Amino acid sequence: MPLRKDAALNQDRIVATARDLVNEGTPLQLNDIARRTGLGVGTVYRHFPTAEALLETVATPCLELLVAHGREALVDHDHGYSLKHFLLHVVEAQVSDPSLAPVMAAATDALEHTAELKRTLWSVGTALLDRATESGAIRRDLKPCDLTPLMCGIAYAAQVHSGPDTDRAATARRYLTMLIEGLFPVTST
Repeated sequence: MPLRKDAALNQDRIVATARDLVNEGTPLQLNDIARRTGLGVGTVYRHFPTAEALLETVATPCLELLVAHGREALVDHDHGYSLKHFLLHVVEAQVSDPSLAPVMAAATDALEHTAELKRTLWSVGTALLDRATESGAIRRDLKPCDLTPLMCGIAYAAQVHSGPDTDRAATARRYLTMLIEGLFPVTST
């Protein structure tokens, strides 16, 4: 059931304020959100019963976009390229959207939609890796469970080793490209 117009506007204000706080690196606290939006605490809690639910809502557009990129990559017939293209989107999202890492790292999800998006993202990533491995585009010893720590490592390195004027996404793309070149099968000369 769609929200009333005033309720939808309130929800949008809450999410926009939360997005600003997440981008600043400020932990989400619902009472603080209420104060910053000028809304009652009860209104904020009616929309988002927990800070985790609000954070997941903030991360939802990024997760949905990653799922869309993954599904798009699945139709590409160049299995190595499609995996690389997908991983580039993932690492760029990791360094550009601070809501993504804590939502992806959470052991449990506050919202079923988040859980479904994470399952789909895992499934798509696994399918892309399996296709690339089976086609010989990627070395056979790489497993789906290896991708998450590798991608997190790249994102972390890009954040730590990028200066204030450096484009973190460009640094992350460069690191990922170096990593991917190491994933290709070793050919004997």
